[in-house]
Amino acid sequence: MTDENPVERWQARLEEEGELTPTIVEQIARVHGDRGVRAIEAVGEGRVKAYRDFTIVVGYEDEYIVEGEGCTCKDSEYNIDPDDPTDRCWHVLAVAIARRVGHVDYHDMWYSEVRELL
Repeated sequence: MTDENPVERWQARLEEEGELTPTIVEQIARVHGDRGVRAIEAVGEGRVKAYRDFTIVVGYEDEYIVEGEGCTCKDSEYNIDPDDPTDRCWHVLAVAIARRVGHVDYHDMWYSEVRELL
């Protein structure tokens, strides 16, 4: 494990444990700061939702589409260094956490159709 970056370490531990233990929560907060804390809160509040076409995170002002390591939020667009794995918006972190602990709210429908109704 010595060759892994800190993100890979907490992700591997989370996959192994299958739940957010106090140690893992502390690791995420240490590596990602406030973004990590906000991501954990979003997972706990059930704000990570998967549709047939997209995974979204319900933010404070809007819903944000997360694909891989990218997100449609302004933080991701303007502040994130794509070459630094510790530098991710809290929406991307929330999806990574939620998938590993099984807290993704799955909807068997297309998000693009749901979005048209909003």
